[in-house]
Amino acid sequence: MLRISDVHAGYGATPILFGVSLEVREGEAVALLGRNGMGKTTLMKTAMGFLRPWRGSIQYDGRDLMRLTPHEIARLGVGFVPENRRIFPGLTVRENLELGLSAVPDRSATLRRRRLDEVFGHFPRLRERIDQAGKTLSGGEQQMLAIARVMMAGARIILMDEPTQGLAPALVRHIREMLAELKRLGVTVLLVEQNARMALNVCDRGYIMEKGSIVFEGPAGELRESPLTREKLGV
Repeated sequence: MLRISDVHAGYGATPILFGVSLEVREGEAVALLGRNGMGKTTLMKTAMGFLRPWRGSIQYDGRDLMRLTPHEIARLGVGFVPENRRIFPGLTVRENLELGLSAVPDRSATLRRRRLDEVFGHFPRLRERIDQAGKTLSGGEQQMLAIARVMMAGARIILMDEPTQGLAPALVRHIREMLAELKRLGVTVLLVEQNARMALNVCDRGYIMEKGSIVFEGPAGELRESPLTREKLGV
């Protein structure tokens, strides 16, 4: 579904990515692991069109994304949940969710009700807080809201950047359950995560990134047992 091939990118004249290649097949959850500063978030931003690659190719469902804007990429069914969630703190849960429809050509009341019902079916806690401002939610609830917002847009693949960052262990377990639910629903996920143990327990495959390059890839079970994973990630 998503194929990134030999991508080089950076900021200004500073290179960050050096020939990165990975793929995510339909229905998979794939972990992208690595220590801080290795280029994982840069790769996500490049895939979403926020950063133009210098060289290489990025394809989603066979379509070239290289010259598309983030808005156009979102309309194709690619959702992005950024680091720190980036919900609108002064808007209610309902208003945050309805903003997810901005990438959808059909914004009818019927579609809005149907998508809200689907989201609340998966995340009933958001229904309980529908009229609360985003800033009043817990960290875990804000993460739930960020994921639900891209689901409102009908995303078929979700790029998720550090969803457990700054969360207590109990909330990390809840995020893991949410990821498992997304897999059950058939949503494809590319997950950037510092918590390698959690990511490899919920994902099918994984890649390890170091200094802007992929240094190891394989099935999640193989990565969990590999000495290289412990060496590169300290787990």
